[in-house]
Amino acid sequence: MRSRWLTLSAWACAALMMTAQTGAATPIAWQTHWSDALFTQAKREHRFVLLDLHAVWCHWCHVMDDKTYSDPEVQALMAKYYVTVSVDADGYPDLTSRYGDWGWPATIVLAADGSEIVKRRGYIPAQQMASLLQAIVDDPSPGPSVAPAVVIARGGSRLGGRQRTALTETYERLYDEQHGAWGDVHKFIDAAALELTYSKIDEGDKAALRRGRQTLDANLHLIDPVWGGVYQYSDEVDWLSPHYEKLMSFQADDLRLYSEAYARWQDPRYLAAAAAMYGYMTQFLAAPDGGFYSSQDADVSAEMSGHEFYSKDDAARRAIGMPHVDSHEYARDTGWAIRGLCKYYDITGREDVLAAAERSARWLLTQRLRADGSFRHDVQDRGGPFLDDALAASQAFVALYRSSGEKVWLESAAAALDYIDGHLRDRQAGYVAAPRAARALGVFRDAVRQPEQNASLVRAANFVYYYTGNQRYRAMARRGMKYLAAFARAAPGQLRAEILLADHELSTAPIHITVVGGKGDREAQALHRAALRYPADYLQIDWWDPAEGRLPNPEIQYPQLERAAAFACSGSACSTPVFEADEIAPAVRAALAP
Repeated sequence: MRSRWLTLSAWACAALMMTAQTGAATPIAWQTHWSDALFTQAKREHRFVLLDLHAVWCHWCHVMDDKTYSDPEVQALMAKYYVTVSVDADGYPDLTSRYGDWGWPATIVLAADGSEIVKRRGYIPAQQMASLLQAIVDDPSPGPSVAPAVVIARGGSRLGGRQRTALTETYERLYDEQHGAWGDVHKFIDAAALELTYSKIDEGDKAALRRGRQTLDANLHLIDPVWGGVYQYSDEVDWLSPHYEKLMSFQADDLRLYSEAYARWQDPRYLAAAAAMYGYMTQFLAAPDGGFYSSQDADVSAEMSGHEFYSKDDAARRAIGMPHVDSHEYARDTGWAIRGLCKYYDITGREDVLAAAERSARWLLTQRLRADGSFRHDVQDRGGPFLDDALAASQAFVALYRSSGEKVWLESAAAALDYIDGHLRDRQAGYVAAPRAARALGVFRDAVRQPEQNASLVRAANFVYYYTGNQRYRAMARRGMKYLAAFARAAPGQLRAEILLADHELSTAPIHITVVGGKGDREAQALHRAALRYPADYLQIDWWDPAEGRLPNPEIQYPQLERAAAFACSGSACSTPVFEADEIAPAVRAALAP
Protein backbone atom coordinates (compact mmCIF):
# COMPACT_ATOMS: atom_id res chain seq x y z
CA MET A 1 0.00 0.00 0.00
CA ARG A 2 1.48 3.32 -1.03
CA SER A 3 1.69 6.31 1.26
CA ARG A 4 1.06 9.85 0.05
CA TRP A 5 3.05 11.17 2.99
CA LEU A 6 6.61 10.73 4.16
CA THR A 7 5.57 7.99 6.57
CA LEU A 8 2.67 5.56 6.44
CA SER A 9 -0.38 7.79 6.69
CA ALA A 10 -3.55 7.23 8.65
CA TRP A 11 -5.32 6.85 5.31
CA ALA A 12 -3.09 3.95 4.35
CA CYS A 13 -3.48 2.38 7.79
CA ALA A 14 -7.25 2.51 7.45
CA ALA A 15 -7.06 0.82 4.07
CA LEU A 16 -4.78 -1.91 5.43
CA MET A 17 -7.20 -2.59 8.27
CA MET A 18 -10.06 -2.89 5.81
CA THR A 19 -8.05 -5.35 3.73
CA ALA A 20 -7.35 -7.48 6.79
CA GLN A 21 -10.99 -7.44 7.86
CA THR A 22 -12.32 -8.48 4.45
CA GLY A 23 -9.65 -11.01 3.55
CA ALA A 24 -9.15 -9.06 0.32
CA ALA A 25 -6.59 -9.58 -2.41
CA THR A 26 -3.05 -8.38 -1.90
CA PRO A 27 -2.86 -4.56 -1.79
CA ILE A 28 -1.97 -2.97 -5.10
CA ALA A 29 1.72 -3.10 -5.92
CA TRP A 30 2.11 0.52 -6.92
CA GLN A 31 5.26 1.60 -8.66
CA THR A 32 6.19 5.16 -7.71
CA HIS A 33 8.45 6.31 -10.55
CA TRP A 34 7.32 7.20 -14.06
CA SER A 35 9.62 5.80 -16.75
CA ASP A 36 9.76 4.00 -20.11
CA ALA A 37 10.36 0.76 -18.19
CA LEU A 38 6.65 0.67 -17.33
CA PHE A 39 5.76 0.13 -20.98
CA THR A 40 8.51 -2.45 -21.44
CA GLN A 41 7.02 -4.40 -18.55
CA ALA A 42 3.48 -3.98 -19.87
CA LYS A 43 4.50 -5.31 -23.29
CA ARG A 44 6.37 -8.27 -21.79
CA GLU A 45 3.48 -9.20 -19.47
CA HIS A 46 0.64 -8.33 -21.89
CA ARG A 47 -0.83 -5.75 -19.56
CA PHE A 48 -2.10 -2.21 -19.64
CA VAL A 49 -0.47 0.70 -17.78
CA LEU A 50 -2.67 2.46 -15.22
CA LEU A 51 -1.35 5.84 -14.12
CA ASP A 52 -2.77 7.30 -10.92
CA LEU A 53 -1.75 10.95 -10.89
CA HIS A 54 -2.43 12.33 -7.44
CA ALA A 55 -1.38 15.13 -5.11
CA VAL A 56 -0.34 14.75 -1.49
CA TRP A 57 -2.74 17.52 -0.46
CA CYS A 58 -5.74 16.13 -2.35
CA HIS A 59 -8.77 15.10 -0.26
CA TRP A 60 -10.39 12.97 -2.98
CA CYS A 61 -7.08 11.22 -3.62
CA HIS A 62 -7.13 10.09 0.01
CA VAL A 63 -10.73 8.96 -0.32
CA MET A 64 -9.84 6.98 -3.43
CA ASP A 65 -7.05 5.26 -1.48
CA ASP A 66 -9.40 4.51 1.37
CA LYS A 67 -12.43 3.36 -0.63
CA THR A 68 -11.56 2.41 -4.19
CA TYR A 69 -8.05 0.99 -4.06
CA SER A 70 -8.83 -1.12 -0.98
CA ASP A 71 -11.73 -2.87 -2.75
CA PRO A 72 -10.97 -6.61 -3.36
CA GLU A 73 -12.43 -6.67 -6.88
CA VAL A 74 -10.47 -3.58 -7.93
CA GLN A 75 -7.29 -5.04 -6.43
CA ALA A 76 -7.75 -8.37 -8.20
CA LEU A 77 -8.35 -6.79 -11.62
CA MET A 78 -5.38 -4.46 -11.28
CA ALA A 79 -3.10 -7.29 -10.13
CA LYS A 80 -4.08 -9.46 -13.10
CA TYR A 81 -4.23 -7.00 -16.00
CA TYR A 82 -2.42 -3.77 -15.15
CA VAL A 83 1.03 -2.36 -14.47
CA THR A 84 0.13 0.18 -11.81
CA VAL A 85 2.04 3.40 -11.20
CA SER A 86 1.10 6.16 -8.80
CA VAL A 87 3.01 9.44 -8.78
CA ASP A 88 2.73 12.83 -7.14
CA ALA A 89 1.67 15.34 -9.80
CA ASP A 90 3.63 18.14 -8.13
CA GLY A 91 6.81 16.16 -8.61
CA TYR A 92 6.23 15.52 -12.34
CA PRO A 93 5.54 18.81 -14.13
CA ASP A 94 5.67 17.06 -17.51
CA LEU A 95 2.76 14.80 -16.55
CA THR A 96 0.96 17.71 -14.90
CA SER A 97 1.25 19.73 -18.09
CA ARG A 98 -0.13 16.83 -20.11
CA TYR A 99 -2.97 15.81 -17.80
CA GLY A 100 -3.65 18.86 -15.64
CA ASP A 101 -7.06 19.43 -17.21
CA TRP A 102 -8.17 16.10 -15.70
CA GLY A 103 -7.73 17.28 -12.12
CA TRP A 104 -6.50 15.20 -9.21
CA PRO A 105 -6.83 12.33 -8.92
CA ALA A 106 -6.45 11.70 -12.63
CA THR A 107 -6.71 8.10 -13.80
CA ILE A 108 -5.07 7.43 -17.16
CA VAL A 109 -5.03 3.99 -18.78
CA LEU A 110 -2.58 3.36 -21.61
CA ALA A 111 -1.73 0.47 -23.88
CA ALA A 112 1.77 -1.01 -23.88
CA ASP A 113 2.58 1.03 -27.00
CA GLY A 114 1.94 4.30 -25.12
CA SER A 115 -1.41 5.08 -26.73
CA GLU A 116 -4.19 6.36 -24.48
CA ILE A 117 -7.31 4.28 -23.82
CA VAL A 118 -9.14 6.11 -21.03
CA LYS A 119 -8.71 9.38 -19.12
CA ARG A 120 -10.89 9.94 -16.05
CA ARG A 121 -11.18 12.97 -13.82
CA GLY A 122 -11.57 12.86 -10.03
CA TYR A 123 -12.80 10.26 -7.58
CA ILE A 124 -14.09 6.98 -9.03
CA PRO A 125 -16.16 4.74 -6.65
CA ALA A 126 -15.01 1.15 -6.30
CA GLN A 127 -17.83 -0.51 -8.25
CA GLN A 128 -17.49 1.97 -11.09
CA MET A 129 -13.72 1.48 -11.15
CA ALA A 130 -14.07 -2.33 -11.29
CA SER A 131 -16.50 -2.00 -14.20
CA LEU A 132 -14.13 0.36 -16.00
CA LEU A 133 -11.14 -1.94 -15.53
CA GLN A 134 -13.06 -4.94 -16.85
CA ALA A 135 -14.48 -2.99 -19.79
CA ILE A 136 -10.96 -2.02 -20.87
CA VAL A 137 -9.91 -5.66 -20.77
CA ASP A 138 -12.95 -6.63 -22.84
CA ASP A 139 -12.50 -3.82 -25.37
CA PRO A 140 -9.25 -1.83 -25.24
CA SER A 141 -10.15 0.59 -28.02
CA PRO A 142 -9.84 4.27 -27.02
CA GLY A 143 -12.91 5.71 -25.32
CA PRO A 144 -14.57 9.11 -25.86
CA SER A 145 -12.24 10.77 -23.33
CA VAL A 146 -9.37 10.26 -25.78
CA ALA A 147 -10.12 13.01 -28.26
CA PRO A 148 -7.80 13.77 -31.17
CA ALA A 149 -5.09 16.26 -30.35
CA VAL A 150 -5.84 19.87 -31.20
CA VAL A 151 -4.09 20.66 -34.48
CA ILE A 152 -2.33 24.00 -34.28
CA ALA A 153 -2.34 25.52 -37.76
CA ARG A 154 0.21 28.05 -38.89
CA GLY A 155 -0.82 31.67 -38.66
CA GLY A 156 0.08 35.14 -37.44
CA SER A 157 1.73 36.02 -34.16
CA ARG A 158 -1.19 38.08 -32.83
CA LEU A 159 -4.86 37.56 -32.13
CA GLY A 160 -7.17 38.56 -34.92
CA GLY A 161 -10.11 40.84 -34.26
CA ARG A 162 -12.61 37.98 -34.30
CA GLN A 163 -10.51 35.89 -31.93
CA ARG A 164 -10.11 38.78 -29.52
CA THR A 165 -13.84 39.43 -29.60
CA ALA A 166 -14.68 35.74 -29.07
CA LEU A 167 -12.28 35.40 -26.13
CA THR A 168 -13.63 38.59 -24.57
CA GLU A 169 -17.21 37.41 -24.97
CA THR A 170 -16.35 34.15 -23.22
CA TYR A 171 -14.65 36.04 -20.38
CA GLU A 172 -17.76 38.23 -20.00
CA ARG A 173 -20.25 35.35 -20.32
CA LEU A 174 -18.63 33.10 -17.75
CA TYR A 175 -18.67 35.72 -15.01
CA ASP A 176 -21.15 34.86 -12.24
CA GLU A 177 -22.91 38.18 -11.69
CA GLN A 178 -24.69 36.93 -8.56
CA HIS A 179 -21.83 35.29 -6.67
CA GLY A 180 -18.67 36.65 -8.28
CA ALA A 181 -15.74 34.96 -10.06
CA TRP A 182 -15.70 33.09 -13.35
CA GLY A 183 -17.60 29.81 -13.65
CA ASP A 184 -20.72 28.51 -11.96
CA VAL A 185 -19.45 25.67 -9.73
CA HIS A 186 -16.13 25.95 -7.89
CA LYS A 187 -15.39 29.39 -6.50
CA PHE A 188 -11.87 30.82 -6.29
CA ILE A 189 -9.90 33.68 -7.77
CA ASP A 190 -8.77 32.89 -11.30
CA ALA A 191 -5.56 34.93 -11.24
CA ALA A 192 -5.39 35.59 -14.98
CA ALA A 193 -9.06 36.61 -15.14
CA LEU A 194 -8.63 39.06 -12.25
CA GLU A 195 -5.44 40.50 -13.74
CA LEU A 196 -7.32 41.00 -17.01
CA THR A 197 -10.07 42.68 -15.00
CA TYR A 198 -7.51 45.06 -13.47
CA SER A 199 -6.37 46.02 -16.97
CA LYS A 200 -9.97 46.71 -17.97
CA ILE A 201 -10.47 48.82 -14.84
CA ASP A 202 -7.47 50.88 -15.94
CA GLU A 203 -9.31 51.51 -19.22
CA GLY A 204 -12.31 52.90 -17.30
CA ASP A 205 -14.54 49.81 -17.48
CA LYS A 206 -17.07 50.25 -14.64
CA ALA A 207 -18.45 46.73 -14.98
CA ALA A 208 -14.91 45.40 -14.54
CA LEU A 209 -14.53 47.50 -11.39
CA ARG A 210 -17.67 45.98 -9.90
CA ARG A 211 -16.68 42.45 -10.87
CA GLY A 212 -13.14 42.76 -9.57
CA ARG A 213 -14.18 44.02 -6.16
CA GLN A 214 -17.07 41.56 -5.89
CA THR A 215 -14.68 38.68 -6.51
CA LEU A 216 -12.05 39.98 -4.10
CA ASP A 217 -14.67 40.51 -1.40
CA ALA A 218 -16.22 37.07 -1.86
CA ASN A 219 -12.85 35.32 -1.76
CA LEU A 220 -12.24 36.72 1.73
CA HIS A 221 -14.50 33.89 2.93
CA LEU A 222 -11.86 31.36 1.85
CA ILE A 223 -9.09 32.82 4.01
CA ASP A 224 -8.31 30.82 7.15
CA PRO A 225 -9.13 33.21 10.04
CA VAL A 226 -6.75 31.42 12.44
CA TRP A 227 -3.54 30.63 10.55
CA GLY A 228 -4.05 32.74 7.47
CA GLY A 229 -3.60 31.42 3.96
CA VAL A 230 -6.35 30.74 1.46
CA TYR A 231 -8.11 27.43 0.91
CA GLN A 232 -8.07 26.05 -2.61
CA TYR A 233 -11.71 26.70 -3.53
CA SER A 234 -15.33 26.50 -2.43
CA ASP A 235 -17.20 23.60 -4.02
CA GLU A 236 -20.48 25.52 -3.70
CA VAL A 237 -21.26 28.91 -5.20
CA ASP A 238 -21.79 30.39 -1.73
CA TRP A 239 -18.00 30.67 -1.13
CA LEU A 240 -18.67 29.03 2.26
CA SER A 241 -17.91 25.40 1.41
CA PRO A 242 -14.13 25.27 1.16
CA HIS A 243 -11.83 22.47 0.16
CA TYR A 244 -9.21 23.01 2.79
CA GLU A 245 -6.02 22.35 0.82
CA LYS A 246 -3.58 25.25 0.91
CA LEU A 247 -1.43 25.33 -2.22
CA MET A 248 1.52 27.64 -2.80
CA SER A 249 0.15 28.64 -6.19
CA PHE A 250 -2.98 30.07 -4.56
CA GLN A 251 -1.09 31.72 -1.67
CA ALA A 252 1.36 33.45 -3.99
CA ASP A 253 -1.29 34.55 -6.50
CA ASP A 254 -3.62 35.89 -3.82
CA LEU A 255 -0.74 37.68 -2.09
CA ARG A 256 -0.01 39.51 -5.36
CA LEU A 257 -3.64 40.20 -6.21
CA TYR A 258 -4.70 41.51 -2.80
CA SER A 259 -1.54 43.63 -2.61
CA GLU A 260 -2.46 45.13 -5.97
CA ALA A 261 -6.05 45.63 -4.79
CA TYR A 262 -4.83 47.54 -1.73
CA ALA A 263 -2.63 49.74 -3.91
CA ARG A 264 -5.68 50.60 -5.99
CA TRP A 265 -8.37 51.17 -3.36
CA GLN A 266 -6.63 51.43 0.02
CA ASP A 267 -9.23 49.07 1.47
CA PRO A 268 -7.84 47.78 4.78
CA ARG A 269 -9.54 44.40 4.22
CA TYR A 270 -7.32 43.82 1.20
CA LEU A 271 -4.19 44.71 3.13
CA ALA A 272 -5.29 42.32 5.89
CA ALA A 273 -5.86 39.59 3.28
CA ALA A 274 -2.37 40.11 1.86
CA ALA A 275 -0.94 40.01 5.39
CA ALA A 276 -2.80 36.73 6.01
CA MET A 277 -1.15 35.18 2.94
CA TYR A 278 2.27 36.46 3.92
CA GLY A 279 1.93 35.26 7.51
CA TYR A 280 0.83 31.79 6.47
CA MET A 281 3.51 31.40 3.79
CA THR A 282 6.34 32.46 6.08
CA GLN A 283 5.17 30.49 9.13
CA PHE A 284 3.97 27.25 7.54
CA LEU A 285 5.49 26.94 4.06
CA ALA A 286 8.91 28.59 4.42
CA ALA A 287 11.81 26.12 4.56
CA PRO A 288 14.75 26.89 6.86
CA ASP A 289 17.20 27.10 3.94
CA GLY A 290 15.32 29.80 2.00
CA GLY A 291 13.15 27.69 -0.30
CA PHE A 292 9.41 27.22 0.05
CA TYR A 293 7.28 24.12 0.50
CA SER A 294 4.53 23.40 -1.99
CA SER A 295 1.33 22.66 -0.03
CA GLN A 296 -0.48 21.70 3.15
CA ASP A 297 -3.03 18.89 3.20
CA ALA A 298 -6.77 19.42 3.60
CA ASP A 299 -7.17 16.73 6.26
CA VAL A 300 -5.28 15.46 9.28
CA SER A 301 -6.31 11.83 8.85
CA ALA A 302 -9.18 9.58 7.79
CA GLU A 303 -10.82 10.31 11.12
CA MET A 304 -10.23 14.08 11.19
CA SER A 305 -11.40 15.93 8.09
CA GLY A 306 -10.46 19.48 7.22
CA HIS A 307 -14.04 20.59 7.81
CA GLU A 308 -13.79 19.57 11.46
CA PHE A 309 -10.15 20.53 11.97
CA TYR A 310 -10.18 24.03 10.50
CA SER A 311 -13.25 25.04 12.50
CA LYS A 312 -11.08 24.95 15.67
CA ASP A 313 -8.89 27.63 17.21
CA ASP A 314 -5.10 27.55 17.19
CA ALA A 315 -4.66 25.69 20.47
CA ALA A 316 -7.22 23.01 19.60
CA ARG A 317 -5.66 22.48 16.17
CA ARG A 318 -2.16 22.06 17.55
CA ALA A 319 -3.39 19.65 20.20
CA ILE A 320 -4.73 17.39 17.44
CA GLY A 321 -1.72 17.60 15.14
CA MET A 322 -0.69 19.34 11.96
CA PRO A 323 -2.13 18.53 8.51
CA HIS A 324 0.75 17.26 6.42
CA VAL A 325 2.98 19.86 4.79
CA ASP A 326 4.63 18.64 1.59
CA SER A 327 8.27 19.42 2.28
CA HIS A 328 9.47 19.27 -1.32
CA GLU A 329 11.12 22.57 -2.26
CA TYR A 330 10.33 22.97 -5.93
CA ALA A 331 12.03 25.74 -7.89
CA ARG A 332 8.70 26.61 -9.47
CA ASP A 333 6.86 27.08 -6.17
CA THR A 334 9.68 29.12 -4.65
CA GLY A 335 9.65 31.35 -7.74
CA TRP A 336 5.93 31.89 -7.29
CA ALA A 337 6.48 32.78 -3.63
CA ILE A 338 9.21 35.32 -4.45
CA ARG A 339 6.95 37.09 -6.92
CA GLY A 340 4.22 37.39 -4.27
CA LEU A 341 6.66 38.60 -1.63
CA CYS A 342 7.95 41.30 -3.97
CA LYS A 343 4.47 42.70 -4.58
CA TYR A 344 3.75 42.69 -0.85
CA TYR A 345 7.00 44.58 -0.26
CA ASP A 346 6.04 47.08 -2.96
CA ILE A 347 2.89 48.16 -1.10
CA THR A 348 4.20 47.90 2.47
CA GLY A 349 7.84 48.94 2.17
CA ARG A 350 8.74 46.31 4.79
CA GLU A 351 12.44 45.61 4.46
CA ASP A 352 12.10 42.18 6.10
CA VAL A 353 9.78 41.13 3.28
CA LEU A 354 12.28 42.21 0.62
CA ALA A 355 15.05 40.45 2.53
CA ALA A 356 12.99 37.23 2.54
CA ALA A 357 12.46 37.48 -1.22
CA GLU A 358 16.18 38.06 -1.83
CA ARG A 359 17.12 35.12 0.40
CA SER A 360 14.79 32.82 -1.54
CA ALA A 361 16.18 34.11 -4.85
CA ARG A 362 19.70 33.31 -3.70
CA TRP A 363 18.47 29.83 -2.75
CA LEU A 364 17.16 29.37 -6.30
CA LEU A 365 20.55 30.31 -7.72
CA THR A 366 22.60 28.18 -5.35
CA GLN A 367 20.36 25.15 -4.85
CA ARG A 368 18.41 24.75 -8.09
CA LEU A 369 20.38 26.43 -10.90
CA ARG A 370 22.36 24.02 -13.09
CA ALA A 371 25.56 24.83 -14.96
CA ASP A 372 23.67 24.83 -18.29
CA GLY A 373 21.30 27.59 -17.11
CA SER A 374 18.30 25.35 -16.40
CA PHE A 375 16.65 24.93 -13.01
CA ARG A 376 16.15 21.62 -11.28
CA HIS A 377 12.54 21.12 -10.20
CA ASP A 378 13.54 19.29 -7.02
CA VAL A 379 16.76 17.99 -5.52
CA GLN A 380 16.67 15.53 -8.40
CA ASP A 381 14.65 15.81 -11.59
CA ARG A 382 12.69 13.05 -13.26
CA GLY A 383 12.08 14.12 -16.83
CA GLY A 384 13.22 17.73 -16.66
CA PRO A 385 14.39 20.42 -17.00
CA PHE A 386 10.89 21.87 -17.05
CA LEU A 387 9.58 25.12 -18.50
CA ASP A 388 7.63 25.82 -15.31
CA ASP A 389 10.76 26.09 -13.17
CA ALA A 390 12.81 28.36 -15.45
CA LEU A 391 9.77 30.52 -16.18
CA ALA A 392 8.81 30.95 -12.51
CA ALA A 393 12.43 31.81 -11.72
CA SER A 394 12.55 34.43 -14.48
CA GLN A 395 9.30 36.02 -13.30
CA ALA A 396 10.61 36.06 -9.73
CA PHE A 397 13.88 37.72 -10.72
CA VAL A 398 12.09 40.40 -12.77
CA ALA A 399 9.85 41.18 -9.82
CA LEU A 400 12.89 41.39 -7.56
CA TYR A 401 14.67 43.73 -9.96
CA ARG A 402 11.65 46.03 -9.93
CA SER A 403 11.41 45.93 -6.13
CA SER A 404 15.12 46.36 -5.38
CA GLY A 405 16.62 48.11 -8.40
CA GLU A 406 19.56 45.66 -8.32
CA LYS A 407 20.69 44.75 -11.85
CA VAL A 408 21.89 41.28 -10.90
CA TRP A 409 18.28 40.12 -10.68
CA LEU A 410 17.44 41.35 -14.17
CA GLU A 411 20.51 39.55 -15.49
CA SER A 412 19.31 36.34 -13.82
CA ALA A 413 15.83 36.78 -15.31
CA ALA A 414 17.29 37.18 -18.80
CA ALA A 415 19.55 34.14 -18.34
CA ALA A 416 16.55 31.94 -17.44
CA LEU A 417 14.78 33.09 -20.61
CA ASP A 418 17.93 32.38 -22.62
CA TYR A 419 17.83 28.77 -21.44
CA ILE A 420 14.14 28.44 -22.36
CA ASP A 421 14.73 29.85 -25.83
CA GLY A 422 17.74 27.64 -26.44
CA HIS A 423 16.28 24.34 -25.22
CA LEU A 424 12.46 24.40 -25.00
CA ARG A 425 11.48 25.99 -28.29
CA ASP A 426 8.85 24.09 -30.25
CA ARG A 427 9.59 23.47 -33.91
CA GLN A 428 6.49 25.33 -35.10
CA ALA A 429 5.57 27.94 -32.49
CA GLY A 430 5.62 28.44 -28.75
CA TYR A 431 7.54 26.57 -26.08
CA VAL A 432 7.22 23.03 -24.73
CA ALA A 433 6.68 22.05 -21.11
CA ALA A 434 9.63 19.66 -21.05
CA PRO A 435 12.21 18.26 -23.47
CA ARG A 436 11.15 15.41 -25.70
CA ALA A 437 12.15 12.04 -24.27
CA ALA A 438 14.52 10.14 -26.54
CA ARG A 439 12.71 6.79 -26.42
CA ALA A 440 9.15 7.87 -25.64
CA LEU A 441 6.22 5.82 -26.93
CA GLY A 442 2.75 6.72 -28.16
CA VAL A 443 1.38 10.04 -26.99
CA PHE A 444 4.64 10.76 -25.15
CA ARG A 445 6.56 11.12 -28.41
CA ASP A 446 5.14 14.61 -28.75
CA ALA A 447 6.11 17.24 -26.22
CA VAL A 448 3.32 19.26 -24.65
CA ARG A 449 2.68 22.93 -25.31
CA GLN A 450 0.41 24.46 -22.70
CA PRO A 451 -1.50 27.73 -23.18
CA GLU A 452 -1.04 28.93 -19.59
CA GLN A 453 2.71 28.43 -19.68
CA ASN A 454 3.09 30.07 -23.08
CA ALA A 455 0.99 33.05 -22.02
CA SER A 456 3.19 33.52 -18.95
CA LEU A 457 6.25 33.18 -21.17
CA VAL A 458 4.95 35.87 -23.54
CA ARG A 459 4.39 38.26 -20.65
CA ALA A 460 7.74 37.53 -19.00
CA ALA A 461 9.76 37.84 -22.22
CA ASN A 462 7.92 41.02 -23.19
CA PHE A 463 8.75 42.58 -19.82
CA VAL A 464 12.44 41.67 -20.10
CA TYR A 465 12.46 43.13 -23.62
CA TYR A 466 11.31 46.50 -22.28
CA TYR A 467 13.83 46.39 -19.45
CA THR A 468 16.80 45.43 -21.65
CA GLY A 469 15.94 46.58 -25.16
CA ASN A 470 17.14 43.18 -26.41
CA GLN A 471 15.13 42.10 -29.45
CA ARG A 472 15.69 38.41 -28.63
CA TYR A 473 13.11 38.64 -25.86
CA ARG A 474 10.64 40.45 -28.10
CA ALA A 475 11.05 37.61 -30.60
CA MET A 476 10.43 35.06 -27.82
CA ALA A 477 7.22 36.84 -26.86
CA ARG A 478 6.03 36.84 -30.47
CA ARG A 479 6.88 33.17 -30.87
CA GLY A 480 4.81 32.29 -27.82
CA MET A 481 1.97 34.50 -29.03
CA LYS A 482 1.97 32.74 -32.40
CA TYR A 483 1.15 29.49 -30.63
CA LEU A 484 -1.50 31.17 -28.46
CA ALA A 485 -3.21 32.72 -31.47
CA ALA A 486 -3.26 29.33 -33.21
CA PHE A 487 -4.59 27.66 -30.06
CA ALA A 488 -7.37 30.23 -29.75
CA ARG A 489 -8.42 29.50 -33.34
CA ALA A 490 -8.37 25.73 -32.81
CA ALA A 491 -10.09 25.62 -29.39
CA PRO A 492 -12.69 28.41 -29.21
CA GLY A 493 -15.17 28.89 -26.40
CA GLN A 494 -12.82 28.35 -23.44
CA LEU A 495 -12.05 30.91 -20.75
CA ARG A 496 -8.54 31.95 -21.73
CA ALA A 497 -7.98 35.23 -19.94
CA GLU A 498 -4.24 34.58 -19.99
CA ILE A 499 -4.24 34.74 -23.81
CA LEU A 500 -6.04 38.09 -23.79
CA LEU A 501 -3.56 39.38 -21.20
CA ALA A 502 -0.57 38.26 -23.24
CA ASP A 503 -1.99 39.83 -26.41
CA HIS A 504 -2.78 43.07 -24.60
CA GLU A 505 0.69 43.44 -23.08
CA LEU A 506 2.41 42.54 -26.32
CA SER A 507 0.58 45.42 -28.02
CA THR A 508 1.04 47.99 -25.24
CA ALA A 509 4.12 49.42 -23.57
CA PRO A 510 4.09 49.18 -19.77
CA ILE A 511 3.83 52.22 -17.58
CA HIS A 512 7.46 53.19 -17.03
CA ILE A 513 8.83 55.06 -14.03
CA THR A 514 12.56 55.73 -13.72
CA VAL A 515 14.21 57.06 -10.60
CA VAL A 516 17.52 58.85 -11.13
CA GLY A 517 19.67 59.13 -8.03
CA GLY A 518 22.09 57.26 -5.83
CA LYS A 519 20.96 54.11 -4.04
CA GLY A 520 22.06 55.72 -0.76
CA ASP A 521 20.20 58.98 -1.44
CA ARG A 522 17.15 59.28 0.83
CA GLU A 523 15.24 61.33 -1.71
CA ALA A 524 15.85 58.70 -4.39
CA GLN A 525 14.78 55.97 -1.96
CA ALA A 526 11.53 57.80 -1.24
CA LEU A 527 10.84 58.24 -4.96
CA HIS A 528 11.47 54.55 -5.60
CA ARG A 529 9.12 53.48 -2.78
CA ALA A 530 6.42 55.77 -4.18
CA ALA A 531 6.91 54.38 -7.68
CA LEU A 532 6.45 50.82 -6.38
CA ARG A 533 3.13 51.81 -4.81
CA TYR A 534 1.68 52.99 -8.10
CA PRO A 535 -1.52 50.93 -8.70
CA ALA A 536 -0.60 48.84 -11.73
CA ASP A 537 1.10 45.50 -12.25
CA TYR A 538 2.10 46.03 -15.87
CA LEU A 539 4.60 48.47 -14.48
CA GLN A 540 8.25 48.89 -15.39
CA ILE A 541 10.40 50.57 -12.75
CA ASP A 542 14.08 51.34 -13.19
CA TRP A 543 16.36 52.89 -10.61
CA TRP A 544 19.38 54.46 -12.24
CA ASP A 545 22.29 55.17 -9.96
CA PRO A 546 24.88 56.81 -12.29
CA ALA A 547 27.64 55.33 -10.13
CA GLU A 548 26.60 51.86 -11.34
CA GLY A 549 27.00 52.63 -15.03
CA ARG A 550 24.30 52.67 -17.70
CA LEU A 551 20.74 51.46 -17.38
CA PRO A 552 20.13 47.90 -18.67
CA ASN A 553 18.30 49.35 -21.68
CA PRO A 554 20.91 51.59 -23.35
CA GLU A 555 18.29 53.21 -25.58
CA ILE A 556 16.93 55.15 -22.61
CA GLN A 557 18.77 58.35 -21.69
CA TYR A 558 17.94 60.52 -18.67
CA PRO A 559 19.66 63.69 -17.51
CA GLN A 560 21.66 63.79 -14.27
CA LEU A 561 20.27 66.56 -12.11
CA GLU A 562 21.48 68.16 -8.91
CA ARG A 563 18.95 66.19 -6.85
CA ALA A 564 17.15 62.85 -7.17
CA ALA A 565 14.27 62.89 -9.63
CA ALA A 566 11.74 60.55 -11.22
CA PHE A 567 10.43 60.43 -14.78
CA ALA A 568 7.08 58.88 -15.76
CA CYS A 569 6.68 57.60 -19.30
CA SER A 570 3.97 56.01 -21.41
CA GLY A 571 4.58 54.42 -24.80
CA SER A 572 4.82 57.82 -26.47
CA ALA A 573 5.59 60.50 -23.88
CA CYS A 574 7.59 61.21 -20.72
CA SER A 575 7.00 63.68 -17.93
CA THR A 576 9.28 66.44 -16.83
CA PRO A 577 11.33 65.45 -13.76
CA VAL A 578 9.44 65.23 -10.48
CA PHE A 579 11.22 65.60 -7.17
CA GLU A 580 8.61 64.69 -4.56
CA ALA A 581 7.14 61.24 -3.93
CA ASP A 582 3.56 62.49 -4.01
CA GLU A 583 4.12 63.95 -7.49
CA ILE A 584 4.75 60.54 -9.11
CA ALA A 585 1.15 59.35 -9.44
CA PRO A 586 -0.08 62.62 -11.02
CA ALA A 587 2.90 62.55 -13.40
CA VAL A 588 2.01 59.00 -14.51
CA ARG A 589 -1.64 59.94 -15.05
CA ALA A 590 -0.58 62.96 -17.10
CA ALA A 591 1.75 60.81 -19.23
CA LEU A 592 -1.08 58.33 -19.86
CA ALA A 593 -3.65 60.97 -20.76
CA PRO A 594 -4.71 60.94 -24.45
